[in-house]
Amino acid sequence: MKQRVLITGGAKGIGEAIVRAFHEAGYAVVFVDCDLDKGRLLEKELGIVFKQVDVSDRQQVEDFFNQTDEAKQPFTVLVNNVGITQAEPFLDLTYEAFDHVLKTNLYSAILFTQHVVKRMDKGGRIINIASTRALMSEAGNESYAASKGALLSLTHALAMSLQPYHITVNAISPGWIETGDYHALSDEDHLQHPANRVGKPEDIARACLFLADKDQDFINGENVVIDGGMTKKMMYLED
Repeated sequence: MKQRVLITGGAKGIGEAIVRAFHEAGYAVVFVDCDLDKGRLLEKELGIVFKQVDVSDRQQVEDFFNQTDEAKQPFTVLVNNVGITQAEPFLDLTYEAFDHVLKTNLYSAILFTQHVVKRMDKGGRIINIASTRALMSEAGNESYAASKGALLSLTHALAMSLQPYHITVNAISPGWIETGDYHALSDEDHLQHPANRVGKPEDIARACLFLADKDQDFINGENVVIDGGMTKKMMYLED
């Protein structure tokens, strides 16, 4: 019987790479996204299951799990990948905008995890896609940084709570992962990374497969930073 994986925000970018990686690895893939057109195209190409869900809408999440036959079956792996950012000057940040980012990036991970754990066999794997913005920041990213920082805390809290179920919970924090035109990047873009290149979505997808492996049961509550070494690089202004 195939292992089953559920991926949020899987229609494009890092999420699409994760969907493709698990499909190629032989998993039965179910993914959700609010982008109907791109979701359907990927569903048709790979022959997998896609459902349009706005994960910031609690009722849509509840309906997905209660009304979708594929969502009622046990999952082996859950990847909470969905994430949005809303960069703007802090003094212009509204409560509504902040709340929307948290609902999308954080609350959805709680909702999906609760539902999936009820259907997950022992030995399951939960992977939260956080960000290096949880560890370092630029101005105007308060909502995104707060949501991803909270997701890291949620990760180790869930690792403790789900111990009785033998379910591991880990996070991955991507750095600069180029989801647009990779060939348009400059030499300076690449060389500022100790790895000598900007990251690709496939870098994150491979890490997801590693953490999802049924034999990786001793990695738990961890945050794996994948940023080409950028968060380890000491920087000074030159004269």
